[in-house]
Amino acid sequence: MSWIDGPMMGFDTETTGVSPHTDRIVTAAVIRRHASAVEVSQWLIDPGMAIPARATEVHGITTEKARSEGARPADALEEMATALADALGAGIPVVGFNVQYDFTILEAELARHGLRTLAQRLPQGIRPVIDPLVLDRHLDTYRKGKRKLIDMCGTYQVRVVADDLHAADADVLATLDLVPAIARRYPSLGTVTLQDLHDQQVDAHRAWANRFRAWLISKGTTDDLPSPEWPVATVSTEASETDSRALS
Repeated sequence: MSWIDGPMMGFDTETTGVSPHTDRIVTAAVIRRHASAVEVSQWLIDPGMAIPARATEVHGITTEKARSEGARPADALEEMATALADALGAGIPVVGFNVQYDFTILEAELARHGLRTLAQRLPQGIRPVIDPLVLDRHLDTYRKGKRKLIDMCGTYQVRVVADDLHAADADVLATLDLVPAIARRYPSLGTVTLQDLHDQQVDAHRAWANRFRAWLISKGTTDDLPSPEWPVATVSTEASETDSRALS
């Protein structure tokens, strides 16, 4: 049986901003799906900081709502990390769209709150992971147009309600649907083992990031360059120092 027919766990976060090193998780969803069985876990978190208006426009969570209804970060993060580590430890792939961001911010948040990171919980590494964005960039490199989640759902004929996207649970379900849709277009994906597929994505992301970094630098951009590491980007020393100052 192909891994496509087995269980998968989707993961997505909505946050206070775009920096995985210094921003905070506001909502998150972890959804385990196998055939018709679906188990959903969701969290609303008080991030301990004001949620910028721009972030609220994306996911709809205000500072007031997070403070009044959100869980303590350490409690929610521990539950989240336990669910993900249990799945990965059992060989169940974790699926996420542009998941490098979500894993990186989760690892930063766990470290910030003195909790064991996924890397510390998983001796074999954070694997196997599947990212439809990484797959699509590699398999259809020269396709023109945007590659946001809503765009790729259109490309691979995955039905979504556009207004629901940017809610973590809706994003996870759409991403879980994308994986078999991509595999239907590229059937050879289903013949690769999960461990080999993970390693191929590591290489594919590195190649894309290095090309894109070189192009950005050639245009004079030196900030916010993509990290070639996947599925987690290393937290830089500067980011750690910024976090320490912000929390002091």
